[in-house]
Amino acid sequence: MQRLYRKRIVLGVGGGIAAYKSAELVRRLRTYGAEVRVIMTQGGREFITPLTLQALSGHPVHLDLLDPAAEAAMGHIELARWADLVLIAPATADLMARLSQGVANDLLTTVVLATDAPVALAPAMNQAMWRDPATLANTELLKSRGFRLFGPASGSQACGDVGMGRMLEPDDLAQLAADCFARQSLTGQHMLITAGPTQENIDPVRYITNHSSGKMGFALAEAAVEAGARVTLVTGPVHLPTPDRVSRVDVVSARDMLAACEAAMPCDVLIAAAAVADYRPEVIAPHKLKKDPSSGDGLLLQMVRNPDILATLARRSDRPFSVGFAAETEHLLDYASRKLMDKNLDLIVANDVANPAIGFNSEDNAVSVIDRDLQETRFAQTSKGKIARQLIDFIANRLKQAQTHA
Repeated sequence: MQRLYRKRIVLGVGGGIAAYKSAELVRRLRTYGAEVRVIMTQGGREFITPLTLQALSGHPVHLDLLDPAAEAAMGHIELARWADLVLIAPATADLMARLSQGVANDLLTTVVLATDAPVALAPAMNQAMWRDPATLANTELLKSRGFRLFGPASGSQACGDVGMGRMLEPDDLAQLAADCFARQSLTGQHMLITAGPTQENIDPVRYITNHSSGKMGFALAEAAVEAGARVTLVTGPVHLPTPDRVSRVDVVSARDMLAACEAAMPCDVLIAAAAVADYRPEVIAPHKLKKDPSSGDGLLLQMVRNPDILATLARRSDRPFSVGFAAETEHLLDYASRKLMDKNLDLIVANDVANPAIGFNSEDNAVSVIDRDLQETRFAQTSKGKIARQLIDFIANRLKQAQTHA
């Protein structure tokens, strides 16, 4: 169940008596570390109050598509981007019918159409409704489109009938939700990931650094572990918890980071997501530098180049499959393509850090991946966690192709 830690789950609550189980489901998901946002249909509100789910989730419940306050910020799009998983429990026969036809006439169905996250349905309905040909046809259509079905179970029902149609219990649904994040595309692979900024000392109290938060590199490490990889994460100074099952090495300077990476070799895949300082002061003052009245208002530092970590590792005899990052403020694709070729990389991930919505310290990202043929693959703006999983899947696929043709 550790796979649910820090995952973002949108829980849709449909209009069925099984909605009473949704309260316990929210509690279970949060117990395992997930963040939960709840959307309720009009029918769902007839069985359980929004206040109950707000208290359990810790967030206001989302109710209406045409809520002026929420939609001023395009609320349904924000929820769709935010979600790592959309879980609808209970999923009624009516709701499944509408989803199968692509109807978007309330907030929940609109979010489902707008998200690129996995969508899972926990059917809950009378046994006769479940085995009706229309419901069965809708179920098969939804499954063919990638929807995941959690259940239903067989047993006694609120109406007194016995048969298929009961919603699964909250513990079972939480386990199945966790299983949605179990991907084994990198089993047996050692992945080396760099993250965060580096710091280059000027004197004992001052240093040169940048705005990198390390969030993207840490999200990649977490996603790589989910995909079955053994992960070594070499990180500059950041304030982030170590992802579960990740071997973390803390460093300060660019030279420290290179030494740590070389010590972690060999590896199968290198992802260089760190924002490494290109230059460092030639001399580190042994004591705190004082203002010098004779120098006027200025301070002159002689800078020298740091080693190029990515290029150094990518030209080794035991060279790994090498993926770089290009954080640029202009001419994004041109600069990224040049870096790809100059450093002998297999892939490069380009992102526009001039955009505050997807730049340093932001929660979201949007990137383009460029390969050796200079073909671009775009990943639309969404959470860094989701972007990381998309990138890891993409890298795993390219790695498999490279190993097949080696």
